[in-house]
Amino acid sequence: MPIIRVALNVPVDTLFDYQSNDATQLDIGLRACVPFGKKRVTGIIIAVGSETRISVEKLKSVHCIFREIEPLPAALLDLFHFCSQYYHHPLGLVIMNGLPVKLRGNKPVKLKEPSNNVQFSLTEAGKQIDLSSIPARQRVARRLFTELQHTTVLSNLQAKKISPRASKLLQEWIQLKWVSAMPIPATAVTKAVKIPSLTAEQEIAVSAITTDIKQFNTWLLHGVTGSGKTEVYLRIIEHVLAHGKQALILIPEISLTPQLETVFRARFPTTHLVSLHSGLNDTERLTGWLQAQRGQARIILGTRLAVFTPLPVLGLVIVDEEQDSSFKQQDGLRYSARDLAIFRAKENDIPVVLGSATPSLESYYNALNGRYHSVRLLSRAIKNAALPLIQCIDTRTNKTQEGLSEPLIKALDKCLAEKHQSLVFINRRGYAPALLCKACGWTALCQRCSSRLVVHLRDKKLCCHHCGHRENFPHACPHCGNQDIAPFGQGTQRVEETLAAHFPTARILRIDRDSIRRKNAWQDILHAIHAQEVDILVGTQLLAKGHDFPNLSLVGILNADSSLYSTDFRASERLFAQLMQVAGRAGRASVAGHVLIQTEFPDHPLYHALQKHDYDVLAQTLLEERKTAGFPPFVYQAILRAEAHNIAIVLDFLKQAASLANPPRSVELFDPVPAQMLRLKGLERAHLLIQSSSRRQLQAFMTEWYTRIDTLPAHKVRWVLDIDPLEF
Repeated sequence: MPIIRVALNVPVDTLFDYQSNDATQLDIGLRACVPFGKKRVTGIIIAVGSETRISVEKLKSVHCIFREIEPLPAALLDLFHFCSQYYHHPLGLVIMNGLPVKLRGNKPVKLKEPSNNVQFSLTEAGKQIDLSSIPARQRVARRLFTELQHTTVLSNLQAKKISPRASKLLQEWIQLKWVSAMPIPATAVTKAVKIPSLTAEQEIAVSAITTDIKQFNTWLLHGVTGSGKTEVYLRIIEHVLAHGKQALILIPEISLTPQLETVFRARFPTTHLVSLHSGLNDTERLTGWLQAQRGQARIILGTRLAVFTPLPVLGLVIVDEEQDSSFKQQDGLRYSARDLAIFRAKENDIPVVLGSATPSLESYYNALNGRYHSVRLLSRAIKNAALPLIQCIDTRTNKTQEGLSEPLIKALDKCLAEKHQSLVFINRRGYAPALLCKACGWTALCQRCSSRLVVHLRDKKLCCHHCGHRENFPHACPHCGNQDIAPFGQGTQRVEETLAAHFPTARILRIDRDSIRRKNAWQDILHAIHAQEVDILVGTQLLAKGHDFPNLSLVGILNADSSLYSTDFRASERLFAQLMQVAGRAGRASVAGHVLIQTEFPDHPLYHALQKHDYDVLAQTLLEERKTAGFPPFVYQAILRAEAHNIAIVLDFLKQAASLANPPRSVELFDPVPAQMLRLKGLERAHLLIQSSSRRQLQAFMTEWYTRIDTLPAHKVRWVLDIDPLEF
């Protein structure tokens, strides 16, 4: 009897063996529902054989194998295997994390009937089928197959005219790979899209990348904000589609999806495009995933998790805003979608393009030493569109009132008079970051996290932005009874209120995670901005990346100094990238751009580099500092993270783990330390840092050490290995 080896969604790094009556090698990659303990769970078949280490009498039988959709392709299983080995995470958890939610359950997937805008054609395998192999009594099947043989394509409506049962037969033939389904191309484009002429720099970039389009290369597309990186993407995608291939475009934020989707659909109206992101419901996500797996979808636009989409004819991977930390998962399986995209491109022998105005120092360093190919876009793509003028407002001499200085208020007033749009950027949502009693010094703290509660005045609530805890606004200080408790600092809501007081006739729109929770809120907001229905935008980092607002001329930046002297060695890099991105929203068309940064440190080197739009100067300075200090990209790091209800238990676990390590001389282990935010979501946290100048030796050590840590009793502690960490 065949034995199947199944990867299950359980935190155990092993495969589980089961008996099956009818399993074959063709079932590898299919879902299987199996008994596990007292319940049934669904996993993925990784291997089918005849041998097992379990005694036959103890071996349980599989409950069922789901064959209603195609198995996961071998290339995707290889990606899951690599991800499991590199990030030291159980294979079953890795695979199930990468699948749509509806494929993780114990039920077969119910496939909807094809919509009327789908057409069918025989595959090469289908053309080899002899009509005589279909029994004469199956008259509908024979008639439908004959029609497919005599026509190039058959629409779903035409098939239904043959018989109401035609849709079911076509689905069966798709499973047998006799038939392929594709969307019917749009016959007419309602609005002709004017394709812009390429600048000389764009022409060089497109030519360089498309020349080697059939082999693996990592391209760093380093272009200033507004330089037309998206147009370069479109030209390369056009080249890939012409060769019958699929293109995967990864973006860091769900907020970028509507704008990019609109651009891609306008440029490729007859090409099937799917978006995959957390804003979709489970059915929508599964539908897009299946269309990609079948090769129907040719352009796949998605956030981090889309890197695990099955793509049978993948020809190109693009990672937009590659420096963004959103590509790194920060809980559970802590993978980097950017790094997995590079691995996937290498395995498929296709190019991967990393686009950014401010590349991560790791990518910049790889381009400097020749590991990546680099192409530069140094000027803006639109004629007469110049990079914005950036100036600092010294808040030591220009005092702020309610967060705004007099020069910024005057600039906003002038912008309104000229009927241009402006953006006030503050990366703090809510009304104020703290509630303070001036009498005794009490501040409202979260009971579950080592953080202050943020004031949300309109809701009359105090909220924790880390765990989501909410509580009512107190009428008096709970410590001393003083009724004169007040919000301290500024958030987006407070800045919005202040601006409304200064400019009562201005149309002000606040954009943060609180204001975009409603489905389709982003589309409505973007439409309002482009329709000139907004005068002043107030927003967080959601507005910083990728958006194109042609009438935006002024950007005011508040509270930037908080990251200048952080203990995080990546803080300067992140701050510069964020400010460069925000500044880049201004002056992208014929309207001149002006950026004002409120700061107490106008002479800081970071602001000088920003004013000159000179990423290279800052990047090379930071690389020198990192080299001296022994930080990435000159070393490779990993962190053993642990959490429990008591910090003493956590530190004791980490010390035991350290005692099991036997690192080679090239690998350095540091002492366990409490996390910077000690308490998060009711658990106390600590970590242990490991680093080495050799990635290979670090990985070899981590693989051996991981198996030893797994033997420790850890029923009171949750732990995880974080490879290439971004947060400490």
